[in-house]
Amino acid sequence: MLISKSGESPEIKVLIPLIKNFGNILVGMAGNSNSYLALQSTYFLNTTVSKEACPNNLAPTSSTTAQMVMGDALAVCLMEKAGFNGQDFAKFHPGGNLGKRLYLRVKDLYTFNAKPVVLPSASLKEVIVQITKGRLGATAVVTAKGQMIGVITDGDLRRMLESAESLVNIKAENIVTKNPKTVLSDELAVNALEILRSNDISQLIVINKQNQYLGMLHLHDIVKEGIV
Repeated sequence: MLISKSGESPEIKVLIPLIKNFGNILVGMAGNSNSYLALQSTYFLNTTVSKEACPNNLAPTSSTTAQMVMGDALAVCLMEKAGFNGQDFAKFHPGGNLGKRLYLRVKDLYTFNAKPVVLPSASLKEVIVQITKGRLGATAVVTAKGQMIGVITDGDLRRMLESAESLVNIKAENIVTKNPKTVLSDELAVNALEILRSNDISQLIVINKQNQYLGMLHLHDIVKEGIV
């Protein structure tokens, strides 16, 4: 494929015979449909513009933009023709942020975090210690077998302190918020981000299909990966 504004430059005229001598298909893109390149091409893409953005109407400015647009259109057509899908994009572009949106999962992120957890019978002090040690602003409350019951956030603690007359007998079960927002470990990270955004929260409880507590995913974990 040869791209030119005029289609008449000396290097174009040198290259075309060499390309055609080997039996190659030549796709030309230029702003002159009567140019040497246009007439010698097997397929020609016309990117003629009425006027260049250059004040002197000389330097290729509008024409280069038209050629970039034509290149994008050609790439999209080829993607559709080849059946190129999101999984293909992630496979060939795994390092970019767009690729991460297609393959990065919750289990790739939450395992590096602490796993704050208490039983329903835990004292207020134990709850505070777990929230503080975990540095995630919350702790999960689970059964002895690890089944999710709920979550206690630092906000729950503040609200409890405002309303409670005595802190002596307060247990985790007295301040737990049941049915918290959860996410499966195999879920895409971008879907977890949508749950966080739509509910205006900063962390999610990670569970498996048996509703067992696995850990916590924080908004910052996703932000660090550049998905936002």
